[in-house]
Amino acid sequence: MPSAATQLVLASASPRRQELIALLGLPIRILPSHVEEDTPEDWTPSQIVEGLSLRKALAVKEKLTNPADVSSIIVGSDTIVVLNGKVMGKPRDEHEARLMLEQLSGNTHEVFTGVTCVRISDAKTVTSHRVTKVRMRSLSAEQISRYVDTGEPMDKAGAYGIQEIGSLLIESIEGCYFNVVGLPVSLLAVQLEQFDIKIP
Repeated sequence: MPSAATQLVLASASPRRQELIALLGLPIRILPSHVEEDTPEDWTPSQIVEGLSLRKALAVKEKLTNPADVSSIIVGSDTIVVLNGKVMGKPRDEHEARLMLEQLSGNTHEVFTGVTCVRISDAKTVTSHRVTKVRMRSLSAEQISRYVDTGEPMDKAGAYGIQEIGSLLIESIEGCYFNVVGLPVSLLAVQLEQFDIKIP
């Protein structure tokens, strides 16, 4: 039977997601999925984040064969930035990071994060996503270069991190802040209720 002591297994190496999932106050294990993140070109943003979050969770489920893990719930998550229908993942290099930031500068974009929960015991699966609108202030080429030089954009969807130096680039947000960081914890709490886990 699920209980308040059910262990969550986070299928991510992201320090931000690790900090956020700790807010739930449940036992946590970190086990990155290391899956390929390619998706069909005709997938919508919601299909991409939900599909990848599910792929990550299922990949970790295959690794957990110890009977002691049977009551665990795996949490997979994926985040993308979308500007005028164009999907932005993590930049491949500094040049691509600059191009992304040039496009986002002075515009409003959307951040999609998909979250999947999979219970090992019976493979029960719940998948959903959340969307937040973010407006970035207008940036000069020099400001963009200085930010890229910090190295922060290189492992972030859309080439910025709202919870770090990138916060200085953001003019406003509409929706869940934690969604932009990479894990909408309020959505996750709602999903866990379907596994009889009540938080708070």
